[in-house]
Amino acid sequence: MSLNNTPSSERLLIGFFGCRNAGKSSLVNAVTGQPLSVVSDVRGTTTDPVRKAMELLPVGPVVIADTPGFDDEGDLGGLRVGKTKEILRRTDVAVLVTDAVLGMQPEDRQLLELIKERDIPCLIARNKCDLLEDIPEADPGEIYVSALRGINIWELKEELARIASKKESQRRLIGDLVAENSTVVLVCPIDESAPKGRLILPQQLAIRDLLDQGALPYVTRDTELKSALASLREPPAMVVTDSQVFRAVSGIVPEEIPLTSFSILMARYKGFLKSAVQGALAVDTLKDGDCVLLAEGCTHHRQCNDIGTVKIPRWLRAHTNADITISTCSGPDFPEDLSPFALVVHCGGCMLNEREVLHRMHLAGRQQVPFTNYGIAIARMTGILERSVRIFPDIAGLL
Repeated sequence: MSLNNTPSSERLLIGFFGCRNAGKSSLVNAVTGQPLSVVSDVRGTTTDPVRKAMELLPVGPVVIADTPGFDDEGDLGGLRVGKTKEILRRTDVAVLVTDAVLGMQPEDRQLLELIKERDIPCLIARNKCDLLEDIPEADPGEIYVSALRGINIWELKEELARIASKKESQRRLIGDLVAENSTVVLVCPIDESAPKGRLILPQQLAIRDLLDQGALPYVTRDTELKSALASLREPPAMVVTDSQVFRAVSGIVPEEIPLTSFSILMARYKGFLKSAVQGALAVDTLKDGDCVLLAEGCTHHRQCNDIGTVKIPRWLRAHTNADITISTCSGPDFPEDLSPFALVVHCGGCMLNEREVLHRMHLAGRQQVPFTNYGIAIARMTGILERSVRIFPDIAGLL
């Protein structure tokens, strides 16, 4: 997958934050090596977040985000600060840019507190160090830089790469669950909702992670699954299926072969599998008058048999035999107030980064609204959730 084709959800987001005129935009331009942001001596030149995809070795593709000043003023300024906070909740690594001459401002300290509250790795870049008579030795977690003179820009990028590499090395989708040279069967239905000429992102990620592990991915449609299993000399180490054919695949795959779904793996990958399994239990308690929110991370053209607006609502009503109301949302339009809902069923989140998915999960948790995802809800409704999480003993113990 090339840099340009790598989806934003699979790039670590490195956000640059700070007050107006601290030199955030100049520093972003220096780091990216391009005039990404407009630079001016006028305070508040950056009025909207600006993003740039780049390669940061050895991490790989990342997104660099420049943000409006956190000390912006007035009605419009408040809206700009709100946009900065939106970027902050998606940020994997934060760079707090301060003016080395003026020192830390109250807004800088407020930003630092928000960054710490969200447990975001942070590097403080004390910009404009060329204006100091002597550049002092930096404290741990800080670096003196000058965007104007190019001082310590290479060192800044090296430190960002070190921080980002540490975070990225913790993420695995499936490769850590199987041994080298083991066969894993991936069931990828091709129906009217399948994208023409390509696989959906979770399927692509699974194939790549298995290849990195030295495992042997065997890709088949559900209609050829029986013959695919029969063609193997030995049973596969695992079968992973698309959630929409969970019931049929479960009937084909022998009980002794571990079975799970791409949605379950994605929930683990995004860091909310435990909450999603607990939340899925709520599908059994839905009653007349309850409202369920079906949320998707991306915006797409819906087909006639769309999973989010047609299939899951149908399955929920059949499973509960209750007169429930379905609400939907997609893309960035996730409601802050979840109190009207008895359950949130989210998509796999493949087009959202981990931080954004966890933000939505925590938002539901604070309002005591159960939160799950499509595949785990489907597994619960088809009676195979326990089997599909058996490969995770700590999760299986919740059921």
